[in-house]
Formats: sequence, C-alpha cells, structure tokens
Amino acid sequence: MANQRKNNNKMNMNMSRPSMLWLYGLIGAFIIGYYVFGDVNDTPVPSDWATVERMVEKGEVEKIQVVNRDQAQVFLKKEAVEQYRRDTVDKRFRRLPETGVQLLFTIGSVDSFREDLKAAEQQSGQVVPVVYENKANDWTNVLINLLPWVLIIGVWIFVMRSMSRGAGGGAGGGIMNVGKAKAQVFDKDNSKRVTFKDVAGLEEAKVEIMEIVDFLKKSDKYKELGAKIPKGALLVGPPGTGKTLLAKAVAGEANVPFLSISGSDFVEMFVGVGASRVRDLFEQAKQKAPCIVFIDEIDAIGRARGKNAGFSGNDERENTLNQLLTEMDGFQTNTGVIVLAATNRADILDKALMRAGRFDRQIEVGLPDVKEREEIFNVHLRPLKLDPQLDRSFLARQTPGFSGADIANVCNEAALIAARHNKKFISKEDFLAAIDRIVGGLERKNKIITDEEKRVIAYHEAGHATVSWILENASPLIKVTIIPRGKALGAAWYLPEERQITTREQMMDELAATLGGRVSEQLTFGEISTGALNDLERVTKQAYAMVAYYGMSENVGTLSYYDSTGQSDMAFTKPYSELTAQQIDAEAKLVIGKAYEMAEKVLREHADGLKELAELLLEREVVFTEDVERIFGRRKKDILRERKEAEAKAKADGAAAKGEPEASAALAAKPAPEEGAPAVVQTETPEAPADGNTAAAISKTE
Repeated sequence: MANQRKNNNKMNMNMSRPSMLWLYGLIGAFIIGYYVFGDVNDTPVPSDWATVERMVEKGEVEKIQVVNRDQAQVFLKKEAVEQYRRDTVDKRFRRLPETGVQLLFTIGSVDSFREDLKAAEQQSGQVVPVVYENKANDWTNVLINLLPWVLIIGVWIFVMRSMSRGAGGGAGGGIMNVGKAKAQVFDKDNSKRVTFKDVAGLEEAKVEIMEIVDFLKKSDKYKELGAKIPKGALLVGPPGTGKTLLAKAVAGEANVPFLSISGSDFVEMFVGVGASRVRDLFEQAKQKAPCIVFIDEIDAIGRARGKNAGFSGNDERENTLNQLLTEMDGFQTNTGVIVLAATNRADILDKALMRAGRFDRQIEVGLPDVKEREEIFNVHLRPLKLDPQLDRSFLARQTPGFSGADIANVCNEAALIAARHNKKFISKEDFLAAIDRIVGGLERKNKIITDEEKRVIAYHEAGHATVSWILENASPLIKVTIIPRGKALGAAWYLPEERQITTREQMMDELAATLGGRVSEQLTFGEISTGALNDLERVTKQAYAMVAYYGMSENVGTLSYYDSTGQSDMAFTKPYSELTAQQIDAEAKLVIGKAYEMAEKVLREHADGLKELAELLLEREVVFTEDVERIFGRRKKDILRERKEAEAKAKADGAAAKGEPEASAALAAKPAPEEGAPAVVQTETPEAPADGNTAAAISKTE
C-alpha cells in the first residue's frame, strides 16, 4: 500500500496543471467570432459631429437624443437611411440600422452642442428636436465592449505576476498601483471620530482653526459676503505637540472626509511616481469634496528648491513639489477641498509653498503651559485606575517643557511601574518614578563603580547642588543622586521657571551652576576628570549663543548671526569674517571663565556645606530638597516669594473686609507652588531657544 501511495503521488506530480492561457484563448476566439460572423446590423454606427452637422444642414435628421449629457444618438429619416445603405461610393453607412438609433457620437459639453446645433439649423432652415435622457447602459453592450479589455488586462496581470514571482519578497502585483496615493481615508461615518473634546490644550490654535471648521459647516454664510476660505493651513510646532491630532479633530468636528498621507509616501524609486501620487490624491479629494487633505511631515517634499544643487540635487523630489504647487493653486474656492499640513521645520520649506493662495496661514502649535498640561493629563488619565488622592495639578507643575506625547508616555510608564510592583492603583510615587525613568534613564544599581570614583561623583554632584542653591537666578534644585542612570554616573534634577525671556545675569548663574561639578572636583581633589563632558558641552553651546546670537558681548557688539529662516548657506560660508570669528571664540572663553570664577567663589565660601552634602550623598546615594535646605538654609528667592504671597493675601483679606469678595476669591483660587516637590523634566538645556524659555534640566556626570 505504501508503494502504491508513492506511485500515485509521483503520477500527480507529473500531471500538467491546466493553464489559464486556454481560457484566455477561448474567450478571445468567442469575441473574434462574434464580431466576424455575428449579426451586427442592429448596431449604431460611430460617427462625429462634422458628419452629423452636414446631415442636419441637408434636413436628413429626424431627432437627436442626448444620453447622460455626453453621448448623442442620431435618428435619421427613413429616406436618408435607404439612401445611405444603397450608396456604393461612401461605404461607411452600408450597415446603418433600418430602425432605431443610426449614429452615435460623443459631445464635449451640452452648451457647446446646443450652439453648434443651432448654427446648423439656421443653415437648413429646419428645427431638429433634441431629447435629454439619463439611463444606465445596457448590460449586454457593456459586457461586449469590456470583454476585449478584460482579456488584455488579465493577460497583462498574469504576465506581471509571473515576472514578479522571482523578485524575492516583493509586493507581487504592487507595480500596477505604484502611482496611486497611499492615503488613509477617515469618512464622516467613521465611529472613531476625533473632535476638539479629545484635544486638550492648544486653545489658541483651536480658535484660529475653528474658522475652517465653521466654513465647512456653514459655507453659504461666507459665500454671501464674498469671503474666501483659506485654501491651506500649515501647522508648525515641535514634535509631539498634537499637530496631527488637531488636524483629525478638524475633520471630525466638520463631519467631512479626511485624507491623511505622509510626505515620505510620495517618494519612491521610480521616476514620476511622486507627481502621479499627488495628482491621484487630489483627484480622490475632489470626488469626496467637501473634505480635508492632511499632509504630515510636508518638509519631506516641500524643502526649498535649488539649494546646493551640485551636492544634494533631487529632481524627483522637486518634480513632486512642483506638482503639489500646481494642484494647490489650481483649486477653485467652491470645491470644498482644504489642505492642512504639519511640520516642525517650517524654516526649510520652499517660499512658493508658503505664499498666499497655497498655505494662507501658519498656525503655531507650541509646547503646552502648566494649565494646558493639566488638561492633557486629564485626557490621558481617564482610562487609568488612579489613587483618589492624586493631585493632577502637581503633575502638571512637575513637567515643564513636556509635549503632549511626553505626557502620554509618562502616564503609560507610571501604569507599567505600578503593575510591576503589583499595586491596585497608580499613585503619585509611580508618576515621579516614571518622570525620572523617561528623562534620566533606567537605574543601573549593579554597575561596578570603585570607591574612589564614587567619591568623585558625589563631590561633582554636590558641587552642582551647592552652586545652584546659593545663586539666586539658578534653577532650584529638586534631587541629587549618585546612582547611575542610563549613560550618566550621577545626576542632579532641577525645576526651572517657565519664563518667556532670560536676562544675562540669569544665564550666567545657570552657566556657573553647570560648571559647579568641574569646579568642585578641582577644589577637592586638585585634578579634573572626564565626568564633566555633558556639562562642558552645554556650557560651550550656551556661551556661543550668548555671544553670537543674543548680542550679550561688549567686544562683538549687539549683533546676531542667528538665521531663523534657515535659507542662508551658512553650512559653507560664515556670515562674518575670520577676525570676528576669533573675537567670538575669545568672548565665549571669557564668558565661561567668568562663570567658572563665580562657581569657584561660591564653593570656597561654602566649603563646609559642600563637604557635608557630598558625605551625605555617599551615605544615602539620593538627597532631596529638604536635606539641601537644612545644610545651606532657605534660598533668598523663596523668602522673597513667600513675602510677596503673604502681602498679597493680606491685601486680599483687607479687600474682603471692605466688601470686595470677588477680588479675594480670585486671589484665593490662584494655585500656589508646592514646596519640595520632586520633579524631573528634560535632559538638555536648549542652546538658543527662540522664545527664551529654559526647559528643566538634568546635570549629568558621564
């Protein structure tokens, strides 16, 4: 039996499988036989307007029937039909049907057809009746007309699939759709609709973009006044601030289809694919109008043209951009298609893309403030099982500089930490640990560190803590640790103020606090180490920014070589001479030298406190604000702040006693900052923030 089974398997393997070519051959033979031997005398003869026009002028046309506004069916008079069928000279009309429709031709538009027919009627002096009708095509005629094309397309697909079988891991027949836009479509009937209720914060951006939503809902109100809606809006802001979410909310709020595509989806290895996908995208948008087209990361195709073409020219990308410019500018305002785009690099976009008529307005989507961060926390905390005593405003105050994506990551990380410790709910400590984990990295308690290295790290971090605590304008210290985290051997956490501008004195104090670790090593051990690498990098960037960008140098002067547009060729040529470059280098060294002297002076005056703090670090490994306050006393800035708050409270109580409860209630509702709250925010201090904001920082020992 086994041998018989093997023989049967061999016979089955050797038998040839039926080929699809036989089916195609039979279908082709049927179509050819139908056209050759079939009765086609009842089929109308295709023609054109020039031929029909002569017949109208001769008075041979009985009536014309326009079907679906694009096809004209001509009914000739009986005498004319017999004459044309007997004509031996012109054999085109020998197969004219005796009854019904004799001729067919396609018209461009109904208006132009009417004008041409009227002119022909004036020549003949007779009026030809015209009937307009909308009807579906006969399925038999449709099938007969489509069968040859179906056969051709089927053979083509078969050949292409056969060619792609050995291409190795490819998409198979994907080459047939290479020019189609890969846009995700969110219809208005989608159950997972995003509205402005799902977008926390971004109040200013919501107000500005609400105009687009209102136009899509009530377009007649604007058209009556002659107003035109902006054809496009560009969402600009740092990564993770909610640009894509805001665009989805616009589509959901307006209840219109939403086509989303990334800028990188237009670029392929084939020439011309990008421009083809742009055309296809806007064709889809026209069919679904009114709708919104959203292009994420538009800088992938919208980069300025002609910059350094000899080094980084990309004709394909430029062709895609040219097609995009044409499509955006070619829209009529009544089509109801609005283009939204998002980028965090608006400075490198082409000027033609930014002009009015394409992207009429730019909507800034910046980092959230403390109130907006609380709203974002409320959104992301909805599905979590929380401690009833959790203060959400406290979490918002501990995360300055965090974007919406960062806050979502904090909430998820806190849930993971709570689950890791088998807790029933997520507490405040879990969130603080999550912030430390995200910013500082994972704790590495098993990392092997010698006692000498540990002592150097302790004095380094104690130097940071001492200088930042003593200097008035430095960021307040939150926590110091010598437990390795990520790549850092030790770290000091700060919580900077959320200010819009920064003075020279404040920046100098921050530089001194950053150099405190290196100075502490020098004063304590008489030698320096490589642990201050991160500190020196930040100090160097900040010093050069002060001199070359902010105009805070007397020798260099009140000049700024910062290019906010990104359109200059500073990569190859500097906007200043070699002499000025030498002056900038000298001034940066001078600024860092002054900051070094400030830190050295503070540490010499508080040498005892530095030693006590370092020894406490060696003993406990983690030191908080309360311990630093016990060693050095309270900060002057905290004393002044509390004094002002007490005076404001006393004034409010006095006003309430005089019958002004509104003012008292307003002052009482203002939240006061919480003392001694541990916080971690951001790892790097910006080298040159455009708005002067200083994000929270960690000083790391590497």
